[in-house]
Amino acid sequence: MGALLREWRAARRASQLDLALSAGISTRHLSCIETGKAQPRRELLSRLADALDMPLRERNALLLAAGYAPAYPESALQADSLARIDQAIDAILAQQEPYPAFLINRQWDVLRQNAAATRVNRAVLGGRDSAHRNIMRQFFDPADLRSAIANWEEVAGELVHHLHDRVAAAPTDGAARALLDEMLAYPGVPARWRLRDLSRAPSPLLTTQLRCGDGMLRFFSTITTFAMPRDVTLDELHIECCFPVDEDTAAHCRALARAG
Repeated sequence: MGALLREWRAARRASQLDLALSAGISTRHLSCIETGKAQPRRELLSRLADALDMPLRERNALLLAAGYAPAYPESALQADSLARIDQAIDAILAQQEPYPAFLINRQWDVLRQNAAATRVNRAVLGGRDSAHRNIMRQFFDPADLRSAIANWEEVAGELVHHLHDRVAAAPTDGAARALLDEMLAYPGVPARWRLRDLSRAPSPLLTTQLRCGDGMLRFFSTITTFAMPRDVTLDELHIECCFPVDEDTAAHCRALARAG
């Protein structure tokens, strides 16, 4: 448990003094917790997790490491407890028509997508579907969507930046590290992407340009997350909605919907 705290504190670049002040304890007490000399109460672990901004899955892991039961359930979206949320997700995806929208988990797997996403995907891939259900693999595999992205290096560079941030922000997430390594192994990936660029600021508005026949489809995206989630599943989901940058893209999406 102490090792987990040290990992997360290092990931947040916080000193023992920083974390102790945020959690309202002494640095001596925090040091004893990290070295295993003191057993923290459940309430104190919650304060430390809050100070470290730990995701719910990692909060459960911290509690388990300290000998406590997990605080947050992990339910299937089809469970009765999440039925309303499940309906809301479907409503948001449907409302986005005729533009693409996706439900994505923390590993960038596409769990659901609306009909517009399927139509646009097939339009830019010559009638076939993506070989992958993972957004990262779609964008990095030369045999998938990557082949249709006119500004691939710009978009993929931003995705790698997000992956590096994820790995740095969640030191115990081995799956994120594995996914980053997998993306960096694809052909044509610049060597400079292997190192996290701390000087790079996220792009305020990233446009993805997709070749479609003799034309071009241009989209920007918005991300919807669930406010104050009390379930691990919800904490790890987000909805990505794509919007047309220009009227040509909007008209093409409407035409695809009419022909669908």
